[in-house]
Amino acid sequence: MKKINQAPIYMLNVFLCVLIILSGCNMKKESGMVPVPPIVEKKPKELTIHGDTRIDNYYWLNERENPDVVAYLEAENEYTKALMSGTEKFQEDLYNEIVGRIKQDDESVPYKDNGYYYYSRYEEGKEYPIYCRKNGSLEAVEEIMLNVNEMAVGHEFYQVGGLSISPNNKLLAFGVDTVSRRLYTIHIKNLDTGEIYEFTVPNTSGSAAWANDNKTIFYSQKDEGTLRSHKIFRRDITKPADTDVEVFHEADETYGCGVYRTKSEKYLMISCYSTLSNEYRFVEADNPHADFKIVQPREKELEYSVSHFKDKFYIVTNLDATNFRLMETPVNKTEKENWKEVIPHRKDVLLEDIEIYENFLVINERKNGLSNLRIMNFKDDTEHYLDFGEEVYVASISINPDFNSNILRYGYSSLTTPYSTFDYDMETKEKTLLKELEVIGDFNKENYEAKRLYATTKDGVKVPISLVYKKGVKTNGENPLLLYGYGSYGHTIDPFFSSVRLSLLDRGFVYAIAHVRGGQVYGREWYDTGKMLKKKNTFTDFIDCANHLIEENYTSPEHLYAMGGSAGGLLVGAVINIAPELFKGVIAAVPFVDVVTTMLDESIPLTTGEYDEWGNPNEKEYYDYILSYSPYDNVEAKDYPNLLVTTGLHDSQVQYWEPAKWVAKLRDMKTDDNLLLLHTNMDAGHGGASGRFRRFKETALEYVFLFKLEGITE
Repeated sequence: MKKINQAPIYMLNVFLCVLIILSGCNMKKESGMVPVPPIVEKKPKELTIHGDTRIDNYYWLNERENPDVVAYLEAENEYTKALMSGTEKFQEDLYNEIVGRIKQDDESVPYKDNGYYYYSRYEEGKEYPIYCRKNGSLEAVEEIMLNVNEMAVGHEFYQVGGLSISPNNKLLAFGVDTVSRRLYTIHIKNLDTGEIYEFTVPNTSGSAAWANDNKTIFYSQKDEGTLRSHKIFRRDITKPADTDVEVFHEADETYGCGVYRTKSEKYLMISCYSTLSNEYRFVEADNPHADFKIVQPREKELEYSVSHFKDKFYIVTNLDATNFRLMETPVNKTEKENWKEVIPHRKDVLLEDIEIYENFLVINERKNGLSNLRIMNFKDDTEHYLDFGEEVYVASISINPDFNSNILRYGYSSLTTPYSTFDYDMETKEKTLLKELEVIGDFNKENYEAKRLYATTKDGVKVPISLVYKKGVKTNGENPLLLYGYGSYGHTIDPFFSSVRLSLLDRGFVYAIAHVRGGQVYGREWYDTGKMLKKKNTFTDFIDCANHLIEENYTSPEHLYAMGGSAGGLLVGAVINIAPELFKGVIAAVPFVDVVTTMLDESIPLTTGEYDEWGNPNEKEYYDYILSYSPYDNVEAKDYPNLLVTTGLHDSQVQYWEPAKWVAKLRDMKTDDNLLLLHTNMDAGHGGASGRFRRFKETALEYVFLFKLEGITE
């Protein structure tokens, strides 16, 4: 990405905008007037398709390198500071409170792989992890593979990902992103000598897959504009960069591609994926120069994933199975006509993931809205489920690299139980707690209560709501309540623990998750009925959940708040167009709110790969439907709740101009005097600030925004 031009006009605009705001602040102090919001110039642009013309007054805000755009974003930041004036100490205290619960000198649970124990640790006061290993024993001398704190010096943003060790344990491949656009540069480090090789591989997804010769890597290259992973290359790290060989090109713009090494270490797999279909290719890791073979050619709406064990591929697929089923096939006969069923489809159970062992098969399932771990014993054909003993929880398979083990490592959490890592002996059925996330301070999980409610929608569907609060909360309608939602891509917001959230609960807030359609809490049908031409179910489900919480006297419209991020930002954006009177305040984090214009622009990230999620507005039916709910297009002259909107200048998923345009239009049209704040992180992207602690500065801003509206001052 080019560096933004620091032109003189840019500085002039910043000065003028800040001057306006500061003068407004002075007026407030002297005469009670509120700060003056930034003035955004209207530059009408006609957008015409299907005989329909929309006028977008703020389209020009997509000019990332325009100094006037940067000036506007910085002026909005100053305006937010002005309206939040007087809360600075509270924000700082809250930040320290949140960070103070985190064990600073923490360490992950080690796992053993190919003779080494791998783990990461943090040092007190440091933002970034230190990646380490020990040879053969946990009592061995520690080897520091990467100290990200040292690597990040001089960078406002620094992210390391995709760590991959060569089969001989001597070389480490890893990706680095210093912009927050999720464009990673791959580096290779010699773990024997400590040398990081001079050559690099730019514009990648960040991960590399090693062949068994310890010198050949495969990586996926991204298109710099759309950020779509579209090519797979092979590189011999002993040869110059210009000898890289393209082994696959994904020409279909609705697909992306990646490459990985199977758990068995026998094969390298190229994965091609769209929202609703997959295709896999494989080659033996011992013979990386051979041609890749297709497992099963892609078909519309045929999804499958592949795991290798011995002479078979295990395939999780939706072939004639809405909620997926498990199949197996010989490695030399991989097309679907050779697939043999291992676990059949079940209407009430979603098959999410598997882990294969020599004598066991572990299945991660979802039933009745909750995750389950099912253990199948190959030796005696018995099976059983793990018992977790809580009403609302989440459990998932963790890192298990050893086929020959009887031990399953899994993670467990609930709204009241910190994340815990267990080892489970599948022979003896004994659980061993290896680590429960330590919460510093006087935290006691027995002081909090979690439960699940069900809201009935207008079409008769029961939508689950997970909620947590400090014991002693009364159902008198006076509780402040934050309702969180997402509801897209089949992604389920599970009821996991958050030590950060304690800052809400300890101040009397109830926290609730609306498991709306568009997620997958009740299986694939739950997803299918909340997407495409049924997307509005997501919004009405959320509204029905809000009304149910009011009816059950957990809160009232005077104390109810909504929050969603990314596609969840679309959710809350649509909801406040439909039912703004339900909420006192809303937090929209990196919100996807300009849906029509974005989905018509194939030059920006994510568009072409998401036609199966939202529909393709180049087709009139989808254009009309998306236009009917797109938050930006449906802003009206009416009262809206208090609103805090956040974004990142370098966001690779929801471009910064979507929330910026939305705020500008809302400010121009809304008829209330409620807060309307836009905060842009000028150094970060979709995930916010890098590092372990810095991102909580924005969390503190969000929470103090809520507390300000509730009159909570400490």
